[in-house]
Amino acid sequence: MVGYIADLSMVAILIIGITAFMGVVTNGFGEKVFGGKKRSEFVDQSARFQTGWKTVGGKKK
Repeated sequence: MVGYIADLSMVAILIIGITAFMGVVTNGFGEKVFGGKKRSEFVDQSARFQTGWKTVGGKKK
């Protein structure tokens, strides 16, 4: 019974891990191939919103 649970756990972890990895790879490939000129549109917009903001937290130097 312990062997069955161990095998089931390993297969589940592999399936979840491979699925997550494939999603990241597919998303990266899609952005590179089909992204066009607006590839970094949301990152650029977020950076524009954050210009002039005070930094919060961390240690002061």
